[in-house]
Amino acid sequence: MFYSTTRRVGATLGRLLYRPTIEGVEHVPATGPVILASNHLSFCDSVVIPLAVPRHVRFPAKAEYFEGRGPKGALSRVTFTALGAVPVRRGAGREAIEALDVGLRALKDGEAFAIYPEGTRSRDGRLYRGRTGVAYLALMSGAPVVPVALSGTERIQPIGAKVPRIKPIRVRFGPPLDFSIGYDHLKAGRARRAVTDEIMAAIHALSGQPLAGKYNEYGGEAD
Repeated sequence: MFYSTTRRVGATLGRLLYRPTIEGVEHVPATGPVILASNHLSFCDSVVIPLAVPRHVRFPAKAEYFEGRGPKGALSRVTFTALGAVPVRRGAGREAIEALDVGLRALKDGEAFAIYPEGTRSRDGRLYRGRTGVAYLALMSGAPVVPVALSGTERIQPIGAKVPRIKPIRVRFGPPLDFSIGYDHLKAGRARRAVTDEIMAAIHALSGQPLAGKYNEYGGEAD
């Protein structure tokens, strides 16, 4: 109830302020598990996607967003919880496995789960190579993958900006991709790489971003 009320109010305010262009939302299944695989340009992407999709969306968010103190920390915690975020530690190894476990549990519960295959946001607008966690989720759960392309969100809150700006944004959803069959003949690592590359190709077709041709490394200002 709290989520639906927050999403409805937030979506109404967001549309009034930003007048976003939302295309292809009919590709998102109304029920059942689905992975929303998106490019990543801004901190606010994790606000835009849940407000653009007419169903409850879960997504991993840095644990620090839930651990702040004082009024600002409380506001961050309430906001991210209301949007469907689940806290995870970002990084490699055990932290990466924890994030995937969160996604797999959400999908097994029939929920929508959003993920950024690039791992962290692009600082230069290029689309970076996808990490294979998204393929792991798709192959383990059998859930369809809906590619998502965001544009304009990087102008709402550029790196270093403290106050969001009013800028036009666009959200594009592509047709679902089904990876539930057809990959049994490949070894696990090759299957995950092939699936990830297909997902990133679909995101690129929607976004039109220049391709970086490499992984986006963690570091610099936090997402």
